[in-house]
Amino acid sequence: MKQHAPDPPPPPPGGILWETAGDIRALLALPAAFVLQVAHPAVGAGVDDHSVFRTDPWGRGARSLTSVMLWVYGGEAAAEEGRRLRRLHRTIQGTDPHGRRYHALTPAYYAWVHATGYPVSRYARRYFATPFTPEEDERFYAEWLMVGRILGIHDRDMPQTTAEFWPYYRKMLSEEVERNAVVDELTAKNRPLPPPPGHHPFLSPLWPLLRPAITRTMSFLSTGLLPPEARDAIGLPWTPRQERRLRRFALLVRWTAPRLPERFRYLPLARRARSSPANSSPCGD
Repeated sequence: MKQHAPDPPPPPPGGILWETAGDIRALLALPAAFVLQVAHPAVGAGVDDHSVFRTDPWGRGARSLTSVMLWVYGGEAAAEEGRRLRRLHRTIQGTDPHGRRYHALTPAYYAWVHATGYPVSRYARRYFATPFTPEEDERFYAEWLMVGRILGIHDRDMPQTTAEFWPYYRKMLSEEVERNAVVDELTAKNRPLPPPPGHHPFLSPLWPLLRPAITRTMSFLSTGLLPPEARDAIGLPWTPRQERRLRRFALLVRWTAPRLPERFRYLPLARRARSSPANSSPCGD
C-alpha cells in the first residue's frame, strides 16, 4: 500500500510569522502584495478572468485573510487549507494578454504569487515596526518557505535562501512584471467599490461619502508599500510628497500598534492560537 508523505508543518509557534502575520499592521501591506502578484501577466489574466475582486471585494478579502491566518496559526488545518486552495485553482486557466496559455497551478506562476509576500512584507515593516535584523530576515524567509510547502509549492520552484531570492526577484521584475488593467483598477483612486455586504443602518447611507476616502487610502497604500524597484518595474508613479505622507501615517501606526492590548492588535484566529497555553509566546514589536 502506497504511503502518503506527511503533511508539511506550519511555521512554529513563537516564530517570526507567529509574531507578525496576525498583527493588524500586516493588513496594511496586503493590497500592495496583491498588486505585485497581478503585475505578472499570467496572474493578472487569471484574476481578471476568474476572480470576484470586482463584484465581491469584501468577501474575497475576508476569505483570503482567513486563508493566510490558517497557514500560520491553523495547526493541522493548515495543510488542509493548502489542499483546498489547490483544488480551487485547478480549473483556473486561459490566455494572458500576450497570447500565452496560463494555468493557475503552473509552478512558476503559483510560486510568484507566494513569493511576492516576502519583499512586500519586509519593505512595509520598515515603516510600521523595527526592521528585521539579518538573522531575523533569514528566519522570516525560511518560515515563508514553510508556508509555500503547505500551499504545495515545491522547493525546486522557490529560491531556498534570501541570497537566491533577490536575483530571482530582480529577474522577474525585469522580464515578467508589467503594468496591466488589473493593476490600474487596484491602484485607481476612484475604484468603483461596492459597500460591505449586509445591512448597515449607519454605513449604507454614508457609503457614497465614505467610498472615495476608502478607495484613495487603498490606492495610496497599494502603491506606497510596494518596494521602489517594484513600483518602477510596474510603472506606478510615486512622488516625494506622497512619501512624506506615508511616513507621517507610519509614525502614527508605529507608535500606536505596540501599545494596543493583544485583543485589539491581533486578528481573531491569531489571537486564539497565541492564547493557547501550548502556544504562548511573548509579544514582539
